[in-house]
Amino acid sequence: MVENVIWPAYLDATKSRAEGRRVPLDEAVDDPSVDEIAEAVQQVGYDAVIERETTYSREFDPRGRVLVKGADDASKNDLVKAIAAYVAILRD
Repeated sequence: MVENVIWPAYLDATKSRAEGRRVPLDEAVDDPSVDEIAEAVQQVGYDAVIERETTYSREFDPRGRVLVKGADDASKNDLVKAIAAYVAILRD
């Protein structure tokens, strides 16, 4: 089983592509939390495990990460875009 790692920076509208954002700016959200990401992962239909004490290599402050289990059938890019869309929906 493949585990995909989703860092909050991947979805963060305050980050540039060079700083780690992986979705287009119009699909990104401001300062996503690992809790929001984990909830969005579950809405997409996969299991999520939150690791809070880790730091993304392009950031200084630890925000954590989310491990996505069971996403063997989806590309990471598609997965990140779907999660970003659900985080935006959860905020509305």
